[in-house]
Amino acid sequence: MSILIYAESVEGKFKKTAFELASYAKKIAAETGTTVTALTINAADTSALGNYGVDKILTVNADKLKAFNAKAYADAIKQAAQKEGSKIVLFSSTTDSLYTAPLVAVGLDAGYASNVVALPESLSPFRVKRTAFSNKAFNITEISTDVKVLAIGKNSFGLIESASSPAVEEFSPSLNDNDFTIKVENVEKVTGKVTIADAEIVVSGGRGLKGPENWGLVEDLAAVLGAATACSKPVSDLGWRPHSEHVGQTGKPVASNLYIAIGISGAIQHIAGINASKVKVVINTDAEAPFFKVADYGIVGDAFEVVPKLTEKLKEFKANNS
Repeated sequence: MSILIYAESVEGKFKKTAFELASYAKKIAAETGTTVTALTINAADTSALGNYGVDKILTVNADKLKAFNAKAYADAIKQAAQKEGSKIVLFSSTTDSLYTAPLVAVGLDAGYASNVVALPESLSPFRVKRTAFSNKAFNITEISTDVKVLAIGKNSFGLIESASSPAVEEFSPSLNDNDFTIKVENVEKVTGKVTIADAEIVVSGGRGLKGPENWGLVEDLAAVLGAATACSKPVSDLGWRPHSEHVGQTGKPVASNLYIAIGISGAIQHIAGINASKVKVVINTDAEAPFFKVADYGIVGDAFEVVPKLTEKLKEFKANNS
């Protein structure tokens, strides 16, 4: 019996969330006296998982699974859980896994808890802490089923190194043709930029920037910080920025370590989508903007004056400390 994690990868490379998930699983394994097994799908190099306490790696290499398919991935993960006799199956709260995890839970007749932000409060009964109401509150969820499926919130646990020498075993799940009724015809990806989903730091702009021609303010600051760029819904609706950069409840959720909002008033839908970020900084001319009520740090000032000075100071700091 082993705790199973789905170690998610993109183009063969693991996301940071895979290592965070392994760290989380190792802690539970230590408390329950069991081991950690990681399932990988078309990952190029699995050795890095050994830095975070994984005891065994099941590798799936299948051309059919090169493009993400929630039903097929769920089927493969379910079969791995059954093979290992896993009573706890862990996912990261990524976009793909939020589609996959519920299907796995159904397949295993398991209880499912998403947005888990801490180690279990207790193992018997099994209780976990989760965010609720768009990250405005927490609740304690009790799962009474034999098998438990959890999705762990990004940046909620952290990375804990624990060196191990995992056994690697090739795993070939039985894939049903019914899993492939939906086909991916084409995938277009933005290259050369930090993605919002994986970013430690996000710099976001709103209508306060007055037009797309001023987006250099956001991009320059992001470049210095090694951050992803994002925007509010009105900005993407106006066509100033692509919809892929829209963050908020109706866009992409953000759980970065630092979120900088420039010229964004802070509509409730936007706040809901970025509330899981650890430190929130707001730059706005309106001292009454709703964003200031949830910000950790706020600057009341003109972005066209504040942001260039902030960018310049950061450049000086990096030059003097490199």
